[in-house]
Amino acid sequence: MRIISKRPLVEYGASVPAAKSELDAWHAEAKAADWATPTDVKEKYGNASILKDGRVVFNICGNKHRLVVWINYEFRIIYIRFLGTHARYDQIDAQTI
Repeated sequence: MRIISKRPLVEYGASVPAAKSELDAWHAEAKAADWATPTDVKEKYGNASILKDGRVVFNICGNKHRLVVWINYEFRIIYIRFLGTHARYDQIDAQTI
């Protein structure tokens, strides 16, 4: 998978060091993955929330942080849409961000 872009992961990891190792692990796993369908994502990340239109919400650090991505399965591209605390996630609409 191609991830657009790693910068939010790096910046968030620098500002929240406790999340850095999990974000690095997620990036490495997602980059090496070949997700063609939402089912492929759920096979690797059973607690990921699959939303409509290619949106997926990943729990980071035991659900203390949330990562929202949009996946273009046909072209194998992941777009990072949001990364923040669970409390901040509750203030957004993950489907439209």
